[in-house]
Amino acid sequence: MATRRVPDGRQRRRQLCDAAIRLLAEHGAKGLSHPRVDRQAGVPEGSTSYYFRTRTALVHAVAERVAELDLADLRSVTETDVDTTRQAAVSRLASVVSKSLTGDGLTRTKARIELLLQASRDPEISAVFHANSQTYLRLHRELAERSQPSDADPSGVDDRALLTVNFISGLMLSAAAGGQPVIKRDRLESLLAQIAGSGP
Repeated sequence: MATRRVPDGRQRRRQLCDAAIRLLAEHGAKGLSHPRVDRQAGVPEGSTSYYFRTRTALVHAVAERVAELDLADLRSVTETDVDTTRQAAVSRLASVVSKSLTGDGLTRTKARIELLLQASRDPEISAVFHANSQTYLRLHRELAERSQPSDADPSGVDDRALLTVNFISGLMLSAAAGGQPVIKRDRLESLLAQIAGSGP
C-alpha cells in the first residue's frame, strides 16, 4: 500500500501564498478567500484554513511572501561581484524591472498594489512594507553608488536612489493600471542609467 505523502508545511504555505497572489492580482482584495485559494492552488478543501486560520493571517502571510520575492529580485542585482561594471549593474536592474511589468511579474506587481492599499488600514501589513521599503532604499543606494561615474559627486547618491525607487514605482503602477504601453527594455535601461548617473 502506498504511503500518503505529507506536504512540507513551509512549502505548502508558499504554494498557498503564491495562489493568493494570483487571486489578488485578478480579483482584488475582495476576491481573496480561503476556499478560492484552495481552488487556485489545486489543494484539498480546507488546506488554506488549516495553515492560515483567519483571512487576516492569510493576507499578512501574502504580504510577507510578496516582500520576500521582491527582495530576492533586488538582491540578485546588488549582491554580485563588486568589480561588475556600472552598465552591467544597471542592465540587471532593467531586467528585473522589465519582468515586473509583464506576465507573472505583473501579477505580483498588481498584488503588491492591492496589499499596499490594505496597508493603509492594517498596521501589520504596513509594518511589513515599511521594513522592506527601508531595505529597498538601502539596496538601491548601493546600486547608485556602484553605478555612478568615478568623478560623480558622492553627495547625490541618496537622491539618485530615491529617484530610482520612485521612477520604478511609477512604472509599475502604470503597468498595473494598464493605461500606458509597457516601456521597451532598451529604453528602460537608458533611463535607469541616466538616473543612476552612468548614462550620457
